[in-house]
Amino acid sequence: MSNKNLTISFLGIGLMGLPMCTNIAKAGFAVKAFNRNIEKLNALKEFGVNTCNTLQEAVSETDIIITMLSDDEAVLDVLNQIIKLDYKKNSIFIDMSSIKFSTAKKIHDITKQNNLRYVDAPVSGGPEGAKSASLAIMAGGEQLDFDDCHDVLKTMGNPTLVGPSGSGQVAKLCNQIIVGVTIGAVAEAIILCEATGADPTKFIQAVAGGFADSKILQNHGNRMVAKDFAPRGKTHTHLKDMNNIIECAKDYQTELPISNLIQKMYQSLVNAGLGDNDHSSLYKEILKLNKRGI
Repeated sequence: MSNKNLTISFLGIGLMGLPMCTNIAKAGFAVKAFNRNIEKLNALKEFGVNTCNTLQEAVSETDIIITMLSDDEAVLDVLNQIIKLDYKKNSIFIDMSSIKFSTAKKIHDITKQNNLRYVDAPVSGGPEGAKSASLAIMAGGEQLDFDDCHDVLKTMGNPTLVGPSGSGQVAKLCNQIIVGVTIGAVAEAIILCEATGADPTKFIQAVAGGFADSKILQNHGNRMVAKDFAPRGKTHTHLKDMNNIIECAKDYQTELPISNLIQKMYQSLVNAGLGDNDHSSLYKEILKLNKRGI
């Protein structure tokens, strides 16, 4: 499936889904979109997206069905609705949501039993990456299925097939380990600068290009300095990811001591009512441990 004659169904027009769907349409693919809140579809009309009033209308005669939804329950619910509808057999079901590895395996079984091909393809890069079509797209599935949807995935970012079905979700969990732990390390560095009188902004500049430099230091670190915790990636979303990481590790008898610590810290933030803060608010949790607040 490498031509622009494909019809794509995109389900889930939220903070990430809206720019992702828009980029597919901008690339010249025929796109149909559906969302439970129909009003969210209005922003797609100027890009030539066919906005649908029903799920049946959205999935009918489409070659690729893409879901970008909030959680495991939402993805399974939509999939279980789709398999009761009239859809094109042997079409590809791509779930780009961040869900459990075990849920991805369930989806693999459901799709296989219902004449659908399946690629799990969660993303990293946040709303900024979605808008600029620079998302890291981590895919799991059969090589042929990945090849057949590669051109569509490429419109949203940089797709890589990591391994068999479910491997995309494992890669996303590993990605979130590194993101969560790095946010914690950056927060500690910023707080130590502030405690000693060193300028944290100049510190970020000073280490640019060195081994300690990263997108998280440059982006999240500067948010911490500015005390700007407006949500890009939300704390409660990262807690969901950390919970899934711990569960997956437990299922495969793997100890992840640092991830366990980060999970507890995000849980504390959510318990304190800060779930809608940006996930860089791990800074606040470390301040609290130091009996300082903002």
